[in-house]
Amino acid sequence: MNWDELKGDWKIATGKLKAKWGKLTDDDMTQINGKREELSGRLQKQYGQSKEEAEKQIDSFLKAL
Repeated sequence: MNWDELKGDWKIATGKLKAKWGKLTDDDMTQINGKREELSGRLQKQYGQSKEEAEKQIDSFLKAL
């Protein structure tokens, strides 16, 4: 799956994202609203990750879907 596909089914994707990253809230999902850069920023903030690590995790998540 690629980011455009995930963004197209955002309502469904939010559940999968929250299952993967439990610290993300409904408010986070509303703010992210399908924007990859916003997800990366939220992961950096919530989990104390570097930008590179957050991007790697997002890529890994997409490949697993």
